[in-house]
Amino acid sequence: MSPSAKQIDKVFQQVISRNPGEHEFHQAVREVFDSLPTVLSRHPEYVEASILERLCEPERQIIFRIPWTDDAGTVHISRGFRVQYNSALGPYKGGLRFHPSVLLGTVKFLGFEQVFKNALTGLPIGGGKGGSDFDPKDRSDAEIMRFCQSFMTEAYRHLGDRVDVPAGDIGVGRREIGYLFGQYKRIANRYESGVITGKGVTWGGSLLRTEATGYGTVFFAEHMLRAAGTSFDGTTALVSGSGNVAIYAIEKVHELGGTVVGASDSSGSVYDPDGIDLDLLREVKEVSRARISSYAEQRPQAQYLEGTRVWAVAQKSAVDVALPCATQNELDEDDAATLISSGVTAVVEGANMPTTPEAIRRLREADVLFGPGKAANAGGVATSALEMQQNATRDSWSAEYTEQRLSEIMENVHTRCASTAEEYGIPGDYVAGANIAGFTQVADAMLAQGVI
Repeated sequence: MSPSAKQIDKVFQQVISRNPGEHEFHQAVREVFDSLPTVLSRHPEYVEASILERLCEPERQIIFRIPWTDDAGTVHISRGFRVQYNSALGPYKGGLRFHPSVLLGTVKFLGFEQVFKNALTGLPIGGGKGGSDFDPKDRSDAEIMRFCQSFMTEAYRHLGDRVDVPAGDIGVGRREIGYLFGQYKRIANRYESGVITGKGVTWGGSLLRTEATGYGTVFFAEHMLRAAGTSFDGTTALVSGSGNVAIYAIEKVHELGGTVVGASDSSGSVYDPDGIDLDLLREVKEVSRARISSYAEQRPQAQYLEGTRVWAVAQKSAVDVALPCATQNELDEDDAATLISSGVTAVVEGANMPTTPEAIRRLREADVLFGPGKAANAGGVATSALEMQQNATRDSWSAEYTEQRLSEIMENVHTRCASTAEEYGIPGDYVAGANIAGFTQVADAMLAQGVI
């Protein structure tokens, strides 16, 4: 084992001992660390300044109580989190997730990933993440409003457009952002529109923010395919999930000439050999807020696969591209084997860490192109930063101009990942390229700012 590899292993063992039970956080750290031995050999100054240890310890971790009442008057207590992970490149930036699975380790893993993702955009934003174990599913608008107001009553004191700028994530959409911003404005007594992103277009939001993560993922995937001498035109694809990221990824794949034949939610998946009908999917998920089984009920040629992840559709149809756009660790080694057998040529992550380490290894051994989420799904936070720019200048950009900026950013992210992998002698390795490019940018900024 090389000296740099020994140093990495030593720090990783410290991470495990200091953060017991936080397996997703351990996984995220390990995935980045695996790309760094050569980097540390070339840059001993990173070791001397303890950059690895400092990167693995968030600058601030905030946990707070959220009391709220349901429509029957019953008091509930939820737990809130905000992890302000790293501000070397700018104010903390990252979403809020409302879901029963949210724990401190969940938020830390997401914040750790966010640091490098934000660095890859080339925009001046640091990394953070937050959320709550509150479940908005089946709650009334009034209950969600009261919860969001209680959440912000504590969180507001830690936020600001030059301090920490949250956005949406799973369980936090335009409705929740509105309630959160309204309470911030009420308490702070100022219209600080840049304090949160994902706002409505008529009150400080950016056109294309809703579409940005899905669009950006497909833009990145298209650049990967073009670098390999192909494109989305004529391909068959699978997209997991059926929220904003998945819906707009499907839309952009169709625009580029591909056909998405499968989508999913937590209850199961659908196979539609004629291609997912986006109008119907939006009606089911955004208007009716129904389960995806309702899509199959209204679409005779579609099949509903109860309790099955969308990757099983690859047993029914040849698949060229897979875009996991739902949640972490949703594509495992068995799923990877199914996709490989189906002829998949590229897997590109629209969600945060949706592919398990074993599945990534299996895909790469089969020479499948793999686009990691910290690069491929950076379009969402990039457009959030563009929203911050518009807020700062009291400006509003057209959808065409915003999409152009998003497209340019994702092309630059792809170029940085590819060129960094080339520089370190591992051409085509987008995982290592993304990890090294993001890490070195943050590490250099930390060195420049001293021991803080």
